[in-house]
Amino acid sequence: MSPVLAEASRRRTFAIISHPDAGKTTLTEKFLLYSGAIQQAGAVQSRKADRATTSDWLELERKRGISVSSAVARFEHDGTMLNLLDTPGHRDFSEDTYRVLSGVDAAVMVIDAARGVEPQTEKLHAVCRARGTPVITFVNKMDRPSPEPLAILDDIEEKLGLTGQPVTWPIKPEGRFQGVVDRASGRAYRFHASGPGGTRRAQEDEGGVDELAEEVREELELLDAIGADVDVDAFLAAKATPVFFGSALSNFGVRMLLDAITELAPAPGPRIDVDGEPRPVDAPFSGLVFKVQANLDPRHRDRLALVRVCSGRFERGAPLTCARTGKRIQAKYAHAVFGRERETVDEAFPGDVIGLVNATDLRAGDTLHEGDAPVTFPPIPTFTPEHFATAHPADRSRVKQFRRGVAQLDEEGVVQVLRHPDLGDQAPVWAAVGQLQFEVAAWRMEHEFGAPVRLEGTRFDTARATDEDGVAALAGMRDVEVWRRENGTPLALFRSRYVAERIERDHPEIRLDTLLLG
Repeated sequence: MSPVLAEASRRRTFAIISHPDAGKTTLTEKFLLYSGAIQQAGAVQSRKADRATTSDWLELERKRGISVSSAVARFEHDGTMLNLLDTPGHRDFSEDTYRVLSGVDAAVMVIDAARGVEPQTEKLHAVCRARGTPVITFVNKMDRPSPEPLAILDDIEEKLGLTGQPVTWPIKPEGRFQGVVDRASGRAYRFHASGPGGTRRAQEDEGGVDELAEEVREELELLDAIGADVDVDAFLAAKATPVFFGSALSNFGVRMLLDAITELAPAPGPRIDVDGEPRPVDAPFSGLVFKVQANLDPRHRDRLALVRVCSGRFERGAPLTCARTGKRIQAKYAHAVFGRERETVDEAFPGDVIGLVNATDLRAGDTLHEGDAPVTFPPIPTFTPEHFATAHPADRSRVKQFRRGVAQLDEEGVVQVLRHPDLGDQAPVWAAVGQLQFEVAAWRMEHEFGAPVRLEGTRFDTARATDEDGVAALAGMRDVEVWRRENGTPLALFRSRYVAERIERDHPEIRLDTLLLG
């Protein structure tokens, strides 16, 4: 086995997806705690949390007590190198999650036991399903009142079309959660109160399943009878999901889940390029820019392009080519990212995520490659926006800072910036999937660029991607205007969804899509 294949085989690159408040960020912290990457875990619980989590770096996140940006953490567990891409839980930032999912090989789906599969989870899983990304499920908050575990499995299958295959099974006689059983070994792990405040921890019960309540033994026998064991092929085909039960906040069931990620999640494999050809893992270096993030450290005002290594060996300082522009860049400043913290990376292998500092010409979706033989990976799809506002500088003396900030936020994908051919930069329209994106963009404009903004509503509430033929066909129609993104992509903006549907119905020849490519 070549050195590249050997290194790739011990890597796992995954994301955590969930509905808001299901416990995703708490689980992230506990993973880092188990790996020794941090010494103290702090959950995102409220605006007044005493301790901010490692994976939430933006000041606004800490004030709001939510995750609104994506974080990257690299750590080792039992000889396996794990690249964890934490994603925003808030539904308004699902667009950022879509980008992140283009850089992973697997996902951990966190479900609130009491609430079951919620709408944001369904939306995010649809992206995983479309990409064929295998999913491991963690049913969280089992120490709170919740439905019967069989009902939870039924909910997963009904809403997501995934067959739930429990690896652990909750010990919950008469509705009281007492721990879980590892079905493969037959060992039971139980809750025990210890420490100040009744902190809970897991302790192995050597008695095994014989001492369990009769109803729990019957459930385990039923699972064995129906063959509800993990089918690795079905999991890798994204048709089934291994299921774990536990409580991230109580640190219960997390170690078993982490072990399963190293054992079940796939190592990096060949990635399909735009021509439909798989690029071998040990081919010369290639990578996909899946996110651009600025001002991770406000003191330096820098810009970081996050790159998933898809093939070959990355070497710091090697000349790379951006497939979109054909320009060469020298990757002199490459970092591994851990929240706000960084360390220089001299080499990286398939599955790793590296941050290229101040690579100003790179955008999300760009392909980087080494050598003269070009390679391009498919663009990352973007959903058409649903909210619109016209942005004006609140202070006319700060117009330069305003324009620089707007351009930066557009490149990062914090908001989509649209311009009308007749207006140019005078009154750009901010477009977003969720309303909260405007709040974050306005906050960053004021605090990072010194250019406070004034936002006004527009008469638009629906957008569709179109092409140049569509631009010509829509010209002169009522209640629709064509605006353009910075890269020239035309977007048809409609006064209402009903206008868009009417034009789609009456003019099927016009391209009107809900997905933007590139």
